[in-house]
Amino acid sequence: MLAFIQVLTSGIAIGCVYGLVALSFVLIYKAAETVSFMQGDLLMLGAFAALGLHLAAGWPLLAAAVAAVLAVALLGAALERVVLRRALGQPHLVAVLLTFGLGMMMRGSVASVPAAAQEIHRLPFAADTFAIGPLVLAASHVWVVLATVLLAAALAAFFRFTRAGLALRACSEDARIAALMGVPVARMHVLAWALGAGLAACAGLLLAPITFVHLNMGFIALKAFPAAVLGGLTSLPGALLAGIFLGVVEAVAGLMLPEGVKDVVPYVLLMLALLLFPSGLGVGLGAALRRRGGGQ
Repeated sequence: MLAFIQVLTSGIAIGCVYGLVALSFVLIYKAAETVSFMQGDLLMLGAFAALGLHLAAGWPLLAAAVAAVLAVALLGAALERVVLRRALGQPHLVAVLLTFGLGMMMRGSVASVPAAAQEIHRLPFAADTFAIGPLVLAASHVWVVLATVLLAAALAAFFRFTRAGLALRACSEDARIAALMGVPVARMHVLAWALGAGLAACAGLLLAPITFVHLNMGFIALKAFPAAVLGGLTSLPGALLAGIFLGVVEAVAGLMLPEGVKDVVPYVLLMLALLLFPSGLGVGLGAALRRRGGGQ
């Protein structure tokens, strides 16, 4: 039972990272109606930026982490203004290929640094364990869960209580009507890409104590994308919950099934969800419950 609880905690922690990356996918999709395939590379870039500021520049770890998130968010905004805005009005494949190419450029830039390409690093925080009776938990797992709760609460407050958050919600619902109401749609697109990039960088910082900092850590976005699809690609709470769900299922599958099966689980669930609930698992289940309630 203790082993199962430890595995469950690990699954929740990695699921929180999946959920944050899925949130970044959904934020950008709702605002720009395109899928950004550079989120994993932004995640990796944020972790390496914090590592470089801490180890090379000698910044305190917290200051380096905050500066790295802000820098990656500014990079996301700049890429929208300089490159991605040109894809507006073009076929969706144009923006997808642009984000894929930009991600490859980021990855190549980091790989050009020998220490980054050849070594595995670790950000020195939350490296201890603590015990609750006979149960021993990794501090990094608890830290990831708590940080995710705080980030989700801050994001919810931003969208509910700030003018920029309300404007971004209006823009994501209907950009034309929002523009007629005076919402600066172009600025909201910049904000959405900046928030998406910043969330990816936060996910990279939270992932760093668990999997270390290395060039391939951004591949976790390939598992976070199914979470975004399971949530419906339009639901921020759905993306976060789907990410946690995938993390838990993957961890339990790794405990009970043969090695390697857990890496297939997210995609099997994605295929089932697309077949059963094409509009997204959260939307589909909600509609099914409403129909059942109406029938009764």
